[in-house]
Amino acid sequence: MIELYTWPTPNGRKVSILLEELKVPYTVYPVDINNNEQFSKKFSRISPSNKIPAIIDNENNQSIFESGTIMIYLANKYNKFIPQDYYWETMEWLMFQLSQVGPLLGQAHQFLFYHPNQNKFVEEKYINYTKRIYKTLDLRLNDNEYLAKEYSIADISTWPWISRFERQRISLNKYPNVLRWYSSIMKRPAVIQGYNAVGNKEKIPF
Repeated sequence: MIELYTWPTPNGRKVSILLEELKVPYTVYPVDINNNEQFSKKFSRISPSNKIPAIIDNENNQSIFESGTIMIYLANKYNKFIPQDYYWETMEWLMFQLSQVGPLLGQAHQFLFYHPNQNKFVEEKYINYTKRIYKTLDLRLNDNEYLAKEYSIADISTWPWISRFERQRISLNKYPNVLRWYSSIMKRPAVIQGYNAVGNKEKIPF
């Protein structure tokens, strides 16, 4: 049994979606980051960075924090969604999510959605960052059904960030390959179930 400590953010959702895809039994423990529960002593012992998500694998009493590490751990443990024929492509696009998609789109949320109209220069900067990310993804998906050719942790990690395209002031119609990829993945039963593993039930944006 996996214990999942999480909240409905893109990083939290990618782990719950992966667990659903793996069909692994797991128990959800909400960590309300709006009330600073991530700074509790209990959670700090599991996640020293005070960031969600984190897991405890009760089969071996292994605790893992940092979403990318969790994705790699689970994919390797169950030998799924980390295709050996495309291993390094999977790692490349997973690292792209961890180093660019997550950090830059996360900042875009702050300046374009949560605190808009504060600084024109900053807004334009993150709009351009966001467009560059979507262009990179669209080019990759032009000749590939998925980021690593097979559905993998790279797609599962990236998709929840793209599900917030409205907060990023993006029209998916301008990125047809991303739109095709996004709409295909959003129909997967595990994605639908994992999207709302914790928190209020929300409709997947489309």
